[in-house]
Amino acid sequence: MASQIPNALIHETSPYLLQHAYNPVAWHPWNEHTLLKAIEEDKPILLSIGYAACHWCHVMERESFEDANVAAYMNTHFINIKVDREERPDLDHIYMDALQVLSGQGGWPLNIFLTDKAKPFYGGTYFPPKPVHNRPSWMDVLYHIADAWANRREEVLQQADKLISHIEAGGDQISKLALMPVSVADFVFVPETCMLIKENLMKQADIKSGGFGNAPKFPQTFSIRFLLGYAQHFKDARAINHARLSLSALLNGGIYDQLAGGMARYSTDNEWLVPHFEKMLYDNALLITALCDAYQISPSIDFETGIRKSIHFCKSHLKNISGGYYAAIDADSEGVEGKFYIWDKAEIDILAGTDAAIFNAWFGVVENGNWEGQNILHIAHNKTDFTTAHGLSIEELDDIIARSSKILLEARQKRIPPITDDKIILGWNALYLIALCRASAALKDDAYTLEAIAVERFIADKFYREGVLSFHTYTKEKARHPAYLDDFASLINALIALQEVTGDQDYIRKAMELTSYTISNFWDAEKQFFYYTHIQQQNLVTRKLELYDGATSSGNSSMAENLRYLSIILDKSEWAEMSRRMITAMKPLLVQYPGSFAVWARLYLYEVMGYKEWIITGRQYKTLLKEVNAVNHGPRIIQASDVLQDFPLLQQKKFEDTASLYYCSQGECYIPVKSISELDFWIKKKGTDQLFSQ
Repeated sequence: MASQIPNALIHETSPYLLQHAYNPVAWHPWNEHTLLKAIEEDKPILLSIGYAACHWCHVMERESFEDANVAAYMNTHFINIKVDREERPDLDHIYMDALQVLSGQGGWPLNIFLTDKAKPFYGGTYFPPKPVHNRPSWMDVLYHIADAWANRREEVLQQADKLISHIEAGGDQISKLALMPVSVADFVFVPETCMLIKENLMKQADIKSGGFGNAPKFPQTFSIRFLLGYAQHFKDARAINHARLSLSALLNGGIYDQLAGGMARYSTDNEWLVPHFEKMLYDNALLITALCDAYQISPSIDFETGIRKSIHFCKSHLKNISGGYYAAIDADSEGVEGKFYIWDKAEIDILAGTDAAIFNAWFGVVENGNWEGQNILHIAHNKTDFTTAHGLSIEELDDIIARSSKILLEARQKRIPPITDDKIILGWNALYLIALCRASAALKDDAYTLEAIAVERFIADKFYREGVLSFHTYTKEKARHPAYLDDFASLINALIALQEVTGDQDYIRKAMELTSYTISNFWDAEKQFFYYTHIQQQNLVTRKLELYDGATSSGNSSMAENLRYLSIILDKSEWAEMSRRMITAMKPLLVQYPGSFAVWARLYLYEVMGYKEWIITGRQYKTLLKEVNAVNHGPRIIQASDVLQDFPLLQQKKFEDTASLYYCSQGECYIPVKSISELDFWIKKKGTDQLFSQ
């Protein structure tokens, strides 16, 4: 049983930390006071990192942290610190690196032991209450660490110093490759490299079920977006077919909530049937963005439905009354993973009535269940084949599915729902803001633009202090924790996206100011990359560079993209050089490991494709702007204004009542036109008398 006396976490705002506030463990938050306490009491630190939607975090809490005897030992021998990885990704990055060096594995809960100076020396993920499968029990680990601290202190301190030195040197050998010196002469971007990246990525492709690699399978929307861009430029059928297959598989699988929308974090099998049921805002934002790419390049009603349904899920389940979006929805309800989402066939038979047979066949529902005796809804058939086999029209099938889904969804809402992690994270909200802009552009839907504007206003209101972007999270009406590199990078990208769909140049001005600030406070002039943390941030044993594109893009790849875009729209050659230097330094990695550096790979592809400029002027620019945004042009700069403003690309342009489109590609600019169709005519004609140098 959990203690009825709260520990120090009771004063926190994180839902994850508050979940542990009544453990008998004397948990502390990470702060100066706690770190000083370790030194004063000469105790090692037990740092336990997790997040609210983490299934195995809940399991270990029930098995060990709520056990009074276990807690008593922890309280006697350790300073126990709980951290929400989504609040403090800076700490998570450092100590996850340490764990991967120590054990070759990673994951959450991350339980790592530190010296009294916060240097790591031993760790692991989930530890059971009793030894099992060559995994020691939690108490065995505690005994071992306490004994080592008491009797082999020098050995422990040496191990910790070696680990920190390893992390400061660049971490793993892969990342060290990116820190090799690069000169301007190395800035060579060739199609052959893109082809090699594509081939290496496709070696990991699951050509049967979509996606990449084996279970557990993550969506890898960055890799999908690379394939879409590659297919667009190189007219590669294999690339676009796999991208489409992967997106369709995600939308049709059990990983996607077929009733309410929303994608879970990953699939535990190769066929996307059984998800790890937690749902994250960032995953759904990135899915929407990838679907918009696909819809613009290869239109599909299924992709449009996926975009709209995913946005509806975010609005219905993750939106805060003040306008921001929550971080995640837990995998568990009533202590059971996925219980809220799974179905017994008999229950569906009663609820759907005469429609049950068709509904069950369409969603793969069977008598004995398709997972642990229950059913996970997934689309098991091609619609044309299914309707033919059952003697239905597509309209009749759609009516049955819509009618039955509404009934089941209403019934499901009466169940005890999973907990929502109500942290509002700046970077993830920025990613969703980008998704809204892309959806507005792809579907020509102004409602999504209005929502994106509202999200930006929320961010401006809650995450700034004295005019400076300052905070990473906003929870329970309180902004906390310093903003990190990916917060800045994602917001800059979001501001660029907002300018593209609105024509409001104040967003570019904000993006420029944020970029200058980020360079001043995060850039390492020697290593030529950005640190993850602000130069003034304290309480860290080291500052880290994050280069991998994981579940979200690295702050460095996002900044490389921002710098390249802004270098063109603001005519800042030094920013272009910074970006191209970063991409060039990453070339060996993105070629060899494209799945881990897929955003970097897309940026390399963009350099090969070349950035195109679409400038729209005139007081009636909005209709033409919407037309331009609706088409995927590959790497491009879009800028629109009704009046002359102090931006290089707007100079020497006409500003009339009617809108004019100025298009430039590969250093050549066409005469201004009034529509995309007129531009297409001149591009096809390629009349040299219609071109002029700029």
